[in-house]
Amino acid sequence: MRDAFILLADVTKRYHMGDVEVSALAGVSLQVHPGDFVAIMGPSGSGKSTLMNILGCLDRPTTGSYFLGGVDVARLRADDLARLRNRTLGFVFQSFNLLSRTSALENVELPLLYAGAGGRERSLRAHAALEQVGLADRARHHPSQMSGGQQQRVAIARALVTGPRAILADEPTGNLDSATSLEIMAILQGLGARGMTIILVTHEPDIAAYASRLIQMKDGLVQVDRAQTPLVASRAPAAGRTR
Repeated sequence: MRDAFILLADVTKRYHMGDVEVSALAGVSLQVHPGDFVAIMGPSGSGKSTLMNILGCLDRPTTGSYFLGGVDVARLRADDLARLRNRTLGFVFQSFNLLSRTSALENVELPLLYAGAGGRERSLRAHAALEQVGLADRARHHPSQMSGGQQQRVAIARALVTGPRAILADEPTGNLDSATSLEIMAILQGLGARGMTIILVTHEPDIAAYASRLIQMKDGLVQVDRAQTPLVASRAPAAGRTR
């Protein structure tokens, strides 16, 4: 049996809002293995966003344990946690989060710039990441010159450029039409086919259907955790034909 890449054991998360304690996670245990494509669903307040923040090392559990790539996250200092996050995880968001006055290439280079990589290395790796998402010929374009689908491809390239082991995608198709959403899911499925671990938060059942595993949250607990036969997203078109 494969070793778990992500291991959560009885994780809780509580927040204090004045004198009121709010329980966001009430004891979540799960394993994610290398190459898994997991979709997390649940109504507002179900705990899915809190779970995603903990998985992404953006927040820490109140109780319980979280191991990422065999490392006990709770034992890490803040700077060590940031290093683990930056070399292990890539993030994709609903709103793209691109710098508007910066080219696609420069947007993709940003994580490497923060990591202290040299200019030539940044350029080579950013070009390679854009090639992976079919946007090599858009490297010099700015976000305003791109469709929403192309902007999300740039965001995926930016997530890939550091060579992470997993992509965490928070509603990555939320601002896209149905056809463009399928293009993004095709890219994510392609990454999964090459061994990348994908964890996706979505409120859309038709998007979750492209994952090979479904987790449904309610009241801070995992209500459903099951394997499923994923739909196969259509192959993403060439960059010049992207909507």
